[in-house]
Amino acid sequence: MKKTFLYLALASIALISCRNDDDPETIEEVNIQTQNTYDDQAAQHFLETHYLDAKGNIKDFVATDTVNVKLADLNPVTLPSGVIYIVRPGAQPTAGTNVGQYDLLRLMSKSTTYVATNTDNKVTFTSPSTFRNTIDGAGVPEVDPSYFYVKKSVLTSATVAAAKERSYYEIEGFQEAIKKFQAFDMPDDSNYNLQGVIIVPSRAAFARDVHFNYTGLAYRNRSFVFNFQIYKTTHFDAER
Repeated sequence: MKKTFLYLALASIALISCRNDDDPETIEEVNIQTQNTYDDQAAQHFLETHYLDAKGNIKDFVATDTVNVKLADLNPVTLPSGVIYIVRPGAQPTAGTNVGQYDLLRLMSKSTTYVATNTDNKVTFTSPSTFRNTIDGAGVPEVDPSYFYVKKSVLTSATVAAAKERSYYEIEGFQEAIKKFQAFDMPDDSNYNLQGVIIVPSRAAFARDVHFNYTGLAYRNRSFVFNFQIYKTTHFDAER
């Protein structure tokens, strides 16, 4: 992916502002190579310390749990980009629709962004912040999210150069992994049953690039964990 090597020459030290929802904190920025390593290690730790409940929601897993199956044992697949995805068993459409590059998605999700850090030689995801939560929010899927595909009209109407680029809006790692799933064909008011998990390391998200202001939080160095169900996809053969 294009962001993997974009800043490999950098070795700067800076302070980045992060937050645990509404609680701000300051985390020391490491060089790109180290951040990439932290992202991968934190993702593996996440797989070992979380499971999916009966509705497919990500929950904390404890070592004494003898009932639930941790994410690490649900056949996670790691792509060359570092993106990890899990297809939840028994939660896929029987006659699903493939997701195309230009499609309009209707996506139910509860997704969180983190910074991978090393504290006392333990690398984990820290500073969680909600990216999307349609489950506890409106209760209906998000329609046509621009972090999957941004419309041409948005690009052409932008007034600054950066905002005319797809990478300003779209999350490459999410685009890559969501195509490993098939979409249902169900009404927006249907009860959800989340079908999978996608973990996108920061290098396959926005890395250290400028990006669209989705929530008021800077996504510099942030990894994303998507917990989702594709209610429907509307196919387009070309850019729209």
